[in-house]
Amino acid sequence: MYYINKTTNYNFEEAEQKIREALKDKGFGILTEIDMQATMKNKIDKDILPYKILGACNPNFAYQALQEEEKIGIMLPCNVTVIENENGSVDVSVIDPEKAFEAIGNKAIEPFAKEVKKVLEEALSSI
Repeated sequence: MYYINKTTNYNFEEAEQKIREALKDKGFGILTEIDMQATMKNKIDKDILPYKILGACNPNFAYQALQEEEKIGIMLPCNVTVIENENGSVDVSVIDPEKAFEAIGNKAIEPFAKEVKKVLEEALSSI
């Protein structure tokens, strides 16, 4: 699995707010935000349930990663999705940095990826 997921009983807005707060508590800021529901409607006139992609970045982790792998910016920021399901539950998912960074093939990144995964899991489990 290339992501870590938590299904919540929060409504969409609550789930989004909870993960934003949890990420902030772990030193992550949201650099990008894509409202997929609005984008699909505006671009191709298709309706989907609420779906957002948040680009989360922890500057300390990003700096460490750049010291080991100059081109790692291709893999940043860490994507977090908030997706409403048909039954009303909301999935909050984060990319699994260990899986994502395997593609880089740099062994020096492995301990870093493990630490980022731990912090993201903590943020996810706190909501």
